[in-house]
Amino acid sequence: MTDRLAGRTALVTGAAQGIGRAIAERLAADGATVVVSDINAEGGMATAKAIGGKALAIAADVSDAASVKNLFDQIEAKTDGIDILVNNASIVPFIAWDDVDLAHWQKIIGVNLTGTFIVTRAATDLMRAKNRGGRVISISSNTFFAGTPNMAAYVAAKGGVIGFTRALATELGKYNITANALTPGLIESDGVKASPHNQAFGFVEMLQAMPGKGQPEHIADVVSFLASDDARWITGQTLNVDAGMVRH
Repeated sequence: MTDRLAGRTALVTGAAQGIGRAIAERLAADGATVVVSDINAEGGMATAKAIGGKALAIAADVSDAASVKNLFDQIEAKTDGIDILVNNASIVPFIAWDDVDLAHWQKIIGVNLTGTFIVTRAATDLMRAKNRGGRVISISSNTFFAGTPNMAAYVAAKGGVIGFTRALATELGKYNITANALTPGLIESDGVKASPHNQAFGFVEMLQAMPGKGQPEHIADVVSFLASDDARWITGQTLNVDAGMVRH
């Protein structure tokens, strides 16, 4: 689409399908070399193949520190560093509060929040070592504002991502690294279509300021903006991308 990210390398986690794949494709279309990462190795390879060019696929479990270390060892061996990190890897559950036990809670927090920390720790250390600034963009969720039912651990984790983003912006601003979060609404992604959340589009659309179903590309477009020089003076922010469902 453009060359505004030419010469930059982006890591997108959870990029085998849905929002992550759309983000990876958009950043590549804007000129970035994209490292596609996902716990689903086959799906990640399919995304990288579809992108073509210099795209790389490196499988990783973001909740496992050893797996993330291997990811970054390969990134350092195969690229000249990371300029853009998109924390997208996530588990989206549908489980009533009475069925939430400690194992479920720890799994959701482990991937959605701790995983964001583990990857960001490695990425920002590498950005600072290269001394050329960078972008950290984390996908949160508007469920944090709405308190959506059947998602208690998820809502808690995504709220944590917002808090983490604010603190990260303060810590890393002096290195010319920005940190921002996006809060998508209900998106017609592969995962949502295969879950009970797919039945909620009618209700959600009634709450939106604009009609229609959210698409992965709606999120990818905003990520591309935040990754670009156009957003160089924006950090520590949470940008709601949900057709006006939540207004604040």
